[in-house]
This record gives sequence, C-alpha cells and structure tokens, in this order.
Amino acid sequence: MTNDSQLKISYGQAFIAPDKNSVRSTMSVKIPEGSALAAKGIAAVVADSTWRNVIAKQAAETCTRGFLADYYATPDNWDVKTSATKVLSALNSWLFSQGKNVANGNYISSFSAVVLKGRQGHLFHMGDTLVFRLRGGEFEQVSREHTNFMGGYRYPSRALGLDPSVDIDYHQFNLKQGDIFLFTTQAAKGTLVASDYVQLIRQYAADLNQACDQILHTACEKASARGYSSTHFCFQLARVDLLPDEQGESIADAFGALPVPNDMNVGEELDGYRIEEVLNKSAMSCIYRVRDKHTGRQMVLKAPAPQLAMRKDFIRQFIMQQWVVERVNSPYVAKIVDASRPRNSLYYLREYVDGRTLTEWIAQNPNTDLRRMIDLIEQMVKAIRALHRRDILCQGLHPDNILVDQMGMIKLIDFASCAVPGAVDLPSPLVIAKMVGFSSYTAPEYRLSREPNANADQFSLAAIAYWMLTGQKVYVDQMDSLHSRADISRLEYMPSFQYNPMIPVWLDGALRRALQPNPELRYRRLSEFIYDLKKPNPHYIKETQMPLAERSPLVFWKGLSGVLLLLLLLSLMH
Repeated sequence: MTNDSQLKISYGQAFIAPDKNSVRSTMSVKIPEGSALAAKGIAAVVADSTWRNVIAKQAAETCTRGFLADYYATPDNWDVKTSATKVLSALNSWLFSQGKNVANGNYISSFSAVVLKGRQGHLFHMGDTLVFRLRGGEFEQVSREHTNFMGGYRYPSRALGLDPSVDIDYHQFNLKQGDIFLFTTQAAKGTLVASDYVQLIRQYAADLNQACDQILHTACEKASARGYSSTHFCFQLARVDLLPDEQGESIADAFGALPVPNDMNVGEELDGYRIEEVLNKSAMSCIYRVRDKHTGRQMVLKAPAPQLAMRKDFIRQFIMQQWVVERVNSPYVAKIVDASRPRNSLYYLREYVDGRTLTEWIAQNPNTDLRRMIDLIEQMVKAIRALHRRDILCQGLHPDNILVDQMGMIKLIDFASCAVPGAVDLPSPLVIAKMVGFSSYTAPEYRLSREPNANADQFSLAAIAYWMLTGQKVYVDQMDSLHSRADISRLEYMPSFQYNPMIPVWLDGALRRALQPNPELRYRRLSEFIYDLKKPNPHYIKETQMPLAERSPLVFWKGLSGVLLLLLLLSLMH
C-alpha cells in the first residue's frame, strides 16, 4: 500500500559528448522507495570536471555516484544538511588525496545537488555548475558561481578535490508543486538565455526527456552559429509533481495503514505464512514461528497485540521497530526478512533462530567456566555496538530477549524498545522506554526521567553480565526506591566475588564501573568494558589494596557505625 501524500517528481536528461573518454560532466537523480523516501528524500545532482580526459570522467562520476551512495547510507536521524555536508567533506578529502598522485590531470570537479525532502528543498553547491528554478513565470539561478579568471580562461575557485577542506554553499527553501529545476554546466553559458529555457520547458512539459532533448538540440544550434564548442553539453530537469500534506510525511506513513491481525493459533495462515508455533503472547505483541507455504522457509512473525489496534502510539512504535532494525547488519542481531508478498496486515518478519533464551541456557549450564561466560558477554557487546553504529539505542536488554543458538552464538531478537535519539519522526528514547516498561536490568536514569544515551545500554549489558556470573541481580530491591538524583548515591553495589569466589577482583572492578549509577562515570566505550573483562586492569587490582575507607567510604562508615552501635549497646547492658 502506498501513501498518496508522498513526495513525487518527474525528471528528464540529455547530454552530448564526442566519445566516452572525453566525458567531463555527469548527472543523476535518485528516488528511493518506502521509508528511505521519508527519511532522506529525493536527490538530483550534476558534476563537471575541469579537465577533458579520462581522469575528468572519473572525477565527475565519483562525485555523483559517491554522493548518492553515501548520502543514503547516513543514519536516518541525521538531518539533510548534516548528512550531505559530512558526505561531501569525506568525498572532497578522498578526491584531493587522489589528485596529489596524478601527474597530468586532477580529480577536481564542480558539484551541485538539490535534495527534496517533505516540503523543503536543500541546495548544496561548489564550483561553476548551474542550477535554475522555474516557478510559474519566474526563472532564476539558485546556485552561485565560484569562478576565477586566469590567463583568459575561467576556472572554479571552489570545487570538490581542489583543497584539503571545502566550503559548501547551502541554501534551504520551501517547495511548491510544479517547481522545475534545471541542472547544467558552464558549457551551456553563452548559448541559451532564460526565455529560451522557459519556452522549451513549457512547450514539452508533458515529457521532460523530450524537453531536455530539445534544449540540447537548440543549444547545439546556437553554439554552432556563434562558433562555440557544442560537444560537451548536459541538461537535467526535475519537476515537483506532488508534495506531502502540510503536517509532513513521517517514516511511519511510508509503511501504509494496515490493520492489526487477530490472535492466531497453530495451523492458521496469514498472507501465505502458516502458524507452526505460538512463541509468545503479551499485552504488547504476538510472536509466532511460521513457515512460508511457497518457499518452506521458517521465520518469526511479530504482530501488535490486537487490543492495541486503537492505540496509535503503540502502533507507531511497532512500525518503527522494523524500520530501525532493518538498517543493522550483524551476525549477533536477528535479521529482518523482507516479505515476499504484499502484506494485508500489520506485522514484520525476522529470521528464525534455533536456540534457547539466555535465561534457559544459564539454567541448563550452571557450571559454565568463566572464559565461556566472557565470550558470551563479548558477543552481546558486539550486538549492541552494531546498533550504536547506526545511532540506535537498544534499551530493552534482558536475558529473555537474547538467544544462544546451537553453535553457541548470541542473537539479539527483540527490538520493542529500540529508539533513535534525535530522529524527527520518532518518539524520544525515554518515551519509548516508558511505553514498553522497565525491568531490573534497566539503567537507573530512566526511572529519574533523564534522557538516556549509549551508556544506558552499557549498564543493562553489565547488569546481565553480573547476573550471569553470580546468579544475582545487581542493586536488587533498590531500584524501586529511586525518586531523585540524591537517591542514586544511596545505591549500594555488592561485589560480585562475594557471590562467586571464582570472580577475580579486577573483573569485578570492570563490572562495578560499567554499573555505576551515574552514567558519566561508566566506560566511554563498550570496547573498553570488554577489554577490562578479558585482561586484568592494574588500576582495579591496586584499588583492592587501598584502605576500605578510601575504596568504599559508604561500606566503611556503615561498618563503623554498626561497630559503634554494638559497643553502645554493650555499655548500656553493663
């Protein structure tokens, strides 16, 4: 099901070059589908190199292909300006470094891109490529030419690959339905004037490819009549045919409005998927092991609980689960499976993992050695880091949401609490966490209504590690008493080696730091945490040799108070 209010455009192109080795300009338009259209928009670009050789072609093609590939690979919570400027800066650095190794030529290219997202347009420009906009009867140049004159020739004063850093012109503007953007290069200067463009575009508006062909033909004729070179022309038109509605197009809208399926039992079917096992039914979701009737493949189907059909906030969050996690590629995170057929109900599919939950695995392997436990914890770290690399917070870490497969590999399987901080179309991480609910592994900052960061996942991971190694939950029965920041300082950490004497003091030091109630005192990176779990940190060994009053003031003063109270009672008795 598609959304009729999605942004839609038409475009056309035409170019001429004497041969493929002398092409110096390239152009392209990318129109993504589904959630990517809402998250990133549509991009139209043109690039033009300063040289007429094979290197020039490579420079221009690298700019267009590299920008389009990398822009759509940036995190979806980045805004258009952040995504494009970071990509262009990286592209400029690469082109500049390559140009230093070229004797006859360079990797310098002018570049212009217009990104259309929602009801906004974003122009990114450097060099002397040309972008015009036709709106009604007004035809204006929206790009500013960066040029210098040297020895009677015109050269770009700004371009990709020209300097180690690049100064990018950025302009944001409102879109109107019917806006037409024309992309071309300096070669067209001196041939057509504004009235020529307007006349030809309006005359052939029904077919923009034909309009570009006619513009090219007319430009070649006028160039020949004036004695100009007519062998390096390119023209690209992009027209806004439909704008999303005023409130803007959200990522959730891209998935369409599908009904929530009813409760299903073994033997029933949904869109050709046969229910073979009911894995879980809760107040929030129904999870089934299914088999595709057409391919025989086993998968897991997750749908919202039927009673939530009218709860728009829960439905919206459910839709986001698939959108968020399908961007993660890790062997330690269960993969989202694309539906092979159109969906008639709201659900998503993920790969089926033959394994046991971590809770079950620990119960069945009570005497697992320390090294094997650390290996499982390290795999969990890799799963969480894969999410963090895509700017996703897990938030819902729990032993029941982690599977250990038949090969002993960890798989993260539940994404109900996943959130993307800063995403315009998503609720905040704190809102999502409260919606789903807290557990005994949830970081304390959530209970104080403080917006979490990646360190919150570190706490949950360390809390699971503590439970795996000791059989106990950290800060047990203390979390419910958190009502203010002052309460955090009263959380009392019980050393893990008091429950399990096989745990060395340096390993407990790593756990204690990752489980700090104050998130600012935890590890800066998960890689540091797992490093300290695997290799003794001299700092933690030294800590154990410090006086108790310095090592743990709270325990020291509690112990001292207890001794003094006992002495007082004894004195009163005598």
